[in-house]
Amino acid sequence: MRKLLTASFFALMIGGFSSCSAQKQKTALPNKKEVLEVAERANRYFMNKWPDPGKEIVGKKVWPSNLWTRAVYYEGLIALYKVDPKKEYYNYAMDWSQKHNWDLMRGTYTRNADHQACGQTYIDLYEIDGKKNPERIKAVKASMDSMIATKQVDDWWWIDALQMSMPIFTKLGRITGDQKYFDRNYEMYAYTKYKHGGNGLYNAKDKLWWRDKSFVPPYKEPNGEDCYWSRGNGWVVAALARTLDDTPKSDPHYKEYLQDYKDLLSTLPSLQREDGFWNVSLHDPTNFGGKEMTGTALFVYGMSYGMNKGLIDKKTYLPVVIKAWNAIVKDSVQPNGFLGWVQGTGKEPKDGQPLAIDKVPDFEDYGLGCLLLAASEVYKLK
Repeated sequence: MRKLLTASFFALMIGGFSSCSAQKQKTALPNKKEVLEVAERANRYFMNKWPDPGKEIVGKKVWPSNLWTRAVYYEGLIALYKVDPKKEYYNYAMDWSQKHNWDLMRGTYTRNADHQACGQTYIDLYEIDGKKNPERIKAVKASMDSMIATKQVDDWWWIDALQMSMPIFTKLGRITGDQKYFDRNYEMYAYTKYKHGGNGLYNAKDKLWWRDKSFVPPYKEPNGEDCYWSRGNGWVVAALARTLDDTPKSDPHYKEYLQDYKDLLSTLPSLQREDGFWNVSLHDPTNFGGKEMTGTALFVYGMSYGMNKGLIDKKTYLPVVIKAWNAIVKDSVQPNGFLGWVQGTGKEPKDGQPLAIDKVPDFEDYGLGCLLLAASEVYKLK
């Protein structure tokens, strides 16, 4: 009997240690070297596939490579460069920018946020090299100045636009010290939040955003809920994080940006899937439910940024981020660097479906940009 009790005691102890070890793995911070390895592996796959960054993208139509999808990739690449300053990353971004003559898609005076998005990287490269090359921001600054010269503020009629353009205004405001960039940024943001679609694209009750006026009530998901697209809300999270990073705390609208950012994040933990991802439809897991990397990565980016800046509670959000990041590493990033479970371009849950581990989306660049943004902030976690 004594031997039996001793054996049982040791079995319980071993089981306890095993359970404790598994729990620690779930809550342990990602290893910094492993975070960089994942980012480098995924990025290497893409750079090898696109050795010429200026090459046009041929799909259903021909796109210049400074379109929004590629711009998001370079946002992520620059974020990675800032934590892992490899010369090849810098050179790749410089080559891309130079091949487009530092101009925006469809020309300098476009008002379309998708066409302006590449300007974020131009501004970053301008700053990285000590602000010695004003030609790098000439076009993007002229584009924003031309918008400010008018009274029109309704250009951002879809929430993706917030991420594509808001950080440009705030970067220029910080660099130039001119308040007009911050003021116009808020005027356009407020129009999207409060007016587009009738009463705005933000639902203060649910603390989430409708993608555009097509999805405001009475539109419903199959389960009767409002349609909140994961990546669309991910774009808003990223837009607010990047806006907060450059907007002075003394700005009259800083507190509103911060509150909107915190409110949106507060809804996400309860919506996270058991496997760590978020569904493409945040309020209807039955509408093309399953793993999806881009929205998940943007949420990881936004939460990690907030923790790194001391804006949100680490006890609440760190377990959520670790669970999501581990899911991305385990289930999305393949041994060769290919990213699985990436929803193609679109505006709602049904677009680009069905997803799969080996399905190539219509554009492979923006998904990688989302991953690199996430990796750059996860790397900084303490």
